[in-house]
Amino acid sequence: MLSLLGGIFLGWSLGANDVANVFGSAVSSRMVKFWTAAVLASIFVLLGALLEGQAGIETLQGLTDLSLKKAVISSVAAAVTVTIMTILGLPVSTSQAVVGAILGVGILSKHVNVAGLEKVIVCWLGTPVGGFIVAIFLYKLMAAIYNRLPVDLFEGDMLIRSGLIVAGSYAAYALGANNVANVTAVFVGAGRLSVFGATLIGGLSIALGILTFSRGVMETVGRKLVRLDPFSALIVVLAEAVTVHFYTVVGVPVSTSQAVIGAILGVGIVKGISTVNRRTLLNILIGWFLTPVIAGVISLSLFIIVHLQYVPV
Repeated sequence: MLSLLGGIFLGWSLGANDVANVFGSAVSSRMVKFWTAAVLASIFVLLGALLEGQAGIETLQGLTDLSLKKAVISSVAAAVTVTIMTILGLPVSTSQAVVGAILGVGILSKHVNVAGLEKVIVCWLGTPVGGFIVAIFLYKLMAAIYNRLPVDLFEGDMLIRSGLIVAGSYAAYALGANNVANVTAVFVGAGRLSVFGATLIGGLSIALGILTFSRGVMETVGRKLVRLDPFSALIVVLAEAVTVHFYTVVGVPVSTSQAVIGAILGVGIVKGISTVNRRTLLNILIGWFLTPVIAGVISLSLFIIVHLQYVPV
């Protein structure tokens, strides 16, 4: 059980932070109460992990040959990387941290699945683009439908509030299905867990992070990330969910933060406003490139340290 602690901690931090991409805008705008969001997110994260988490696990465990020692090293390296990037205030992708860490140990053991890596990188590049395109399409479609509905201001508010709950629940499902692989895939590759055990433990650890430490993130980060009206926030969450779920089917864990940023930019283009400033975009790009590199270096360093041997003179 001790060998799994690195992965469980990574899942806990993932749940505490990434849930802001799911319900952050709804909670920070007081459209949805925190505990309603937290309970729903926890339930649907676990459902997503159990029902559709297998594909991502198969992709990540196939990037290199994994022993239990390598699994522990890569999970710890990914967790340390996420912590460092958070302290530096840079946007962090748990998916990129995990892949970078796996590649770090894979390089030293001289076994890297190049075809699998190419698939992962293409999906990383496609995540914000997908969020961008889906958001534009959904905004135009749903705005056309909403504007034709015979509802007053109160009814419209209730409709959007309900929409945020449904979209947030769907986004939580997609988060669990897509990102559970980041938490426990290495332990499946090492033969320590079955796929079901990995999705269960990973899903529970993410849910635990949501229930115990996500309130501040949802109430503050959500407000900073999405300064949009409720309808636009609904589109962003829904576009993010569709994008992340698509890559779940493809079998590649991706960043919910990058999907959200792409969706925000898409909504901004439609509305003719700037929703993300240049400084934010620069930080995203820095985090995008640095995260897998730092994780790989830390993983590689830990692997070397663990295998150092004392030779008496």
